Amino acid sequence: MKTPVPSPRALVSGALSLADDGVTTARQLWGLGPRLLALVSDAEHLLTRVDNLIDRIEGTRASAELVVSGAGRVSTDASLLVARITALTDLLEPSLVRLEPTLARLAETTDPREVDALVSLVDHLPSLVTSMEQHVMPMLESLGTVAPDLHELLDVSRELNEMLAKLPGMGRVKKRIEEKQAAAR
Repeated sequence: MKTPVPSPRALVSGALSLADDGVTTARQLWGLGPRLLALVSDAEHLLTRVDNLIDRIEGTRASAELVVSGAGRVSTDASLLVARITALTDLLEPSLVRLEPTLARLAETTDPREVDALVSLVDHLPSLVTSMEQHVMPMLESLGTVAPDLHELLDVSRELNEMLAKLPGMGRVKKRIEEKQAAAR
């Protein structure tokens, strides 16, 4: 078989067509340059945004680790506190169970005025204690030394009463005094 040989005109025409195609392709490639630059610029911008997003994700992860760590410490502290409260509650439970009826009755029967009076009493306690220490207690201590004197005074009073009863006319005076005292009661 014989290969056909193209004519010179066909070769020139093919070469021109090929040159036109090359120029068209070169123009198309030249037109792609700005588009490629824009695409590369967009890709760079996208990479910058992705980098920023990764940095934010890393920051969020670090913050989450801090929160989890803090929650662990709070959980540990809360566990210790719950253990202490549980021990205290277990210790006080028997007393509180025994006191519950008394506390319920106290709550039912206590008038707000009584609470106010109790608060007032507590407010006055410091001055009452001071008065007891400075005035009442010294007086009570002196009563131990006064008691014998009082007994002696009572004995002398009885003797005088007996002596007066022996005087003429004093019986009537004594009777009147006793009647007045009885009426006064």
